[in-house]
Amino acid sequence: MVKAVATLLCLLCGLVTTINASGINVEQQQHFQMEPMDYQQIRKLQSLNLKFTEYFQNITVKDLDMFSTRLPNRDDLQCIADMGQWMNDLKSGRLWSMKMIDSWGSLPSGILYFNFLDMGNYGECIKINKQVSSGPSIKGKYCFAEIPILKMLGIPVNRNLKIGICFPSSCSAAQMGVFLGKVIQQVIGLTSSMSLVNEKSCRTNEREPLDGIAILTIVLLSIFAALALLATLYDYFLVSDQAKFPALIKIFSIRATSRSLFRITPPKSNPNVIECLHGMRCLSLIWVVFGHEYMFGLANPNINRISFLHWSESPFAQTIIHAVFSVDTFFFLSGMLVVMVALRAMERSKGKLNVPLMYLHRYLRLTPVLAIAILAYMKLIPLLVDGPVATAGFDDYKRCERTWFWTLLYVQNYATDEICLPHSWYLSVDMQMYILSPLLLFALYKWGKKAAIGAVVVIVLLTVYLFTTMMVNKHSVFIKNNDGSQRLLYFYTHTHATPWLVGAVFGYFLHANRGKCFKLNRLAVWSGWLIALAIICTCEFSLLPYIKWTGPDLSTLSDSLYYSLTRVGWPIALCWVTFACMQGYGGMANSFLSSPLWQPLSRLSYSAYVWHIFIQEINSRRYQTNTFFSNYEMMLKFWADFGFTLLTAYLMYIIIEAPLGGLEGLLLPNRRPSPKPANETQSQLKKDPELVRNNQFSDKANLPQLANDVEAAQAVPSSAPAVNT
Repeated sequence: MVKAVATLLCLLCGLVTTINASGINVEQQQHFQMEPMDYQQIRKLQSLNLKFTEYFQNITVKDLDMFSTRLPNRDDLQCIADMGQWMNDLKSGRLWSMKMIDSWGSLPSGILYFNFLDMGNYGECIKINKQVSSGPSIKGKYCFAEIPILKMLGIPVNRNLKIGICFPSSCSAAQMGVFLGKVIQQVIGLTSSMSLVNEKSCRTNEREPLDGIAILTIVLLSIFAALALLATLYDYFLVSDQAKFPALIKIFSIRATSRSLFRITPPKSNPNVIECLHGMRCLSLIWVVFGHEYMFGLANPNINRISFLHWSESPFAQTIIHAVFSVDTFFFLSGMLVVMVALRAMERSKGKLNVPLMYLHRYLRLTPVLAIAILAYMKLIPLLVDGPVATAGFDDYKRCERTWFWTLLYVQNYATDEICLPHSWYLSVDMQMYILSPLLLFALYKWGKKAAIGAVVVIVLLTVYLFTTMMVNKHSVFIKNNDGSQRLLYFYTHTHATPWLVGAVFGYFLHANRGKCFKLNRLAVWSGWLIALAIICTCEFSLLPYIKWTGPDLSTLSDSLYYSLTRVGWPIALCWVTFACMQGYGGMANSFLSSPLWQPLSRLSYSAYVWHIFIQEINSRRYQTNTFFSNYEMMLKFWADFGFTLLTAYLMYIIIEAPLGGLEGLLLPNRRPSPKPANETQSQLKKDPELVRNNQFSDKANLPQLANDVEAAQAVPSSAPAVNT
C-alpha cells in the first residue's frame, strides 16, 4: 500500500499518489458503485477463518490441485503434516490451534469507506510455538492474503482485500495461496489467476542475524557514544577550570556541548546577526516535518480512507499540500547568507577566496551525519520495528546498498531514480548551488550591480524554462491531474535554483546597503506587508477553487503559470519580511521570529532534518491495527514524532555532529586572517574550538570558511539543512 508513494518526497506529490497507491483513482472514488448482489458476495468472506477450518477438516493430499502435475516434496509433506496436526488439535480444542485460527483477520469493516485491510492479530500468531514429539515444533507464520475480490466480481477497481492470515511456518506463501484459493472458490464460486499470498509479506518470530554492515553501524554509534560519555565524565570529575580543559577532549564532552547548544544570545547583541532568520528557519523545519507527517498519515492503514477526498478540499489542507514552500524558504536563506557572508569576507581579504578549502569544509560538516544516517536507515529501522506492516514503509531503504555513494557525492537528484534517503534530494540541490556560488561571488565582487542584474536575468530565464517545459510536455504536479513529473519539476537543481538566486540577489542588496537605515513612511510599510502577505496567500490558496473534485479543472497554462511564478513569488515575499524585520518595521512578526528561544532548535535543525523521517518511518511501521485519519490525529502524531525527532537530533548532535565539527576545526588550517597583532580571541579559539563550532565569534567571519562563518551560523547554524553557509 505504501510502496507506491516511495518515490514521492514533496508533500504535494505524496498526497496525490497516496490514494492512487490504493489502486483507486479519484474518478473511481467519485463514481464508485456496487450492486447489492456483489456486496453480498463480498460479505460471504466475513468469516474466512471459519470457512477455512470447515473446508480443511477432512482434506487429503489428493484433494489439492497443486499436486496434480507433480509429486509432493519434503517441504510439501511437512506443511501438510503440520496442517493436519493443526486441524486435529482444533477439533480437540487445543489452545495453540485456536490461537492460530483466532489470529486471522476477517472482511475489513468499512469497505464502502475504501478500507480494504484487516490485519488480524499479528502478535497472537507469531508467538505460537507448539512442541511436537514426532518432529520440529509448529510455529506461527503471519502473512497477508491479497484477494482481488473486486476484479473477480467484475468491478473495475484495482484494489485487493488484504487480510492477515496465520499458518504453520513450514508452509510457504505459495502453499498458503493454494489452500486459500480453494476456500474462496468454495465460498463465492470464483477463482483468481494471481498469487494470493506473497512471501515478502510473511513474518515469523525468528529474526535474521545481523550482517556485517548492521554490526558496523552499531559499533560506530557505540564508539561515538562511549567517547562522549568518557569525555563527559572527565569534564565533570577532573576539570575544575574550563579554560584548562584540553580542546581535543572538550569537543566530545556532552556537558560542554550541551552548554553551548542551549546558550541563549540576547537579541541585538551582535549587529551582524539577522535575528529573525532563527524563527523563519525553525518554522520552516516544523512545516517540513508536519507536512511529512501527513504523507505518512495518508499512507497509513486508515479505516476512513475516503475522508481524504473531503479533507483535501478544505482551506487548511492547502497549507499541507503546499508545504513545499518551506523548502523554498530554506533555499532563499541559503542563497542570501552565502552572498552576505562571502562578500563581507572578500572585502577583508581583498577579493581572495580559498575555494577548495571552502568546499572541503562544507563537505566535512555535512557528510558524517548523512553517512551515519544512511547506515541507520538501511540497517537499524528493520531492527527497531516489528509488525504486519514492518516491511511496508514509506520507502525501501535497501536501495541504499546500490545508491549510497550518489548520496555522499550529493548528485543523487540527477544520478539515480533510486535515491537512498529521498529527503536528501534537498541537500544535493543546496550543495550543487554552493559549489556554483563562487562564480556568482567573484562576479558580484568585481562587477557589483551588473552581476546582480545578470543573476536576475538568470532567474527570469530559469522561470521561462520551467514554464515552457510544463507547457510543451503538459506536465503537472496539481493534485487532481498529477502526471508523475515531480522528479523532473522538483528534484533537479535547475528547476529549483530560483529561490536560491532570489536570496542571493537580496543578500547582495543587504551587503551593498549594510549599515544604512531606510526611513519608510507608514504607507510604504503597510503596502510592503500587504503585498508580501498577498503573495504568500496567493501561493497557498489560489488553487482552492480548482481543488474541489467536482469543480473546474486547472488548465495547463494556469498550472504552468502557477508553478513557475510561485518559485519566484514566495522568496520575493520573504525578502520583504526579512527587510522589514531588519529595519524595525517587523512589529509583532519580528518579535516572534527573533525570539532567542528559537536558537537551540536552530542549532539542532540539520540533525532534525536528517533524522525526522527515521522517527516517522519507525512509528508508521509499528501499527498492528487500523488507524483513523483526521487533522487532530495528525497533530497528536506530529507532536509525538517531533518530540522524538528532537531527542534523536540532540543525541546525534552531541555524539556525532558537534564533536566531528570541532575536530574538523582543529585539523583544518586556520583560514582567518588576524585583524589584531595580539589577538586574545585567536588564542581562545585555539584553546576552545567548541566556540568555533558553536559560532560564538561572529566578528571573526571570513569567506574561505563560509560554512562556519559566524553571521551565517548565528542566523542559520553550521550544517543546517538548506542554509549551511
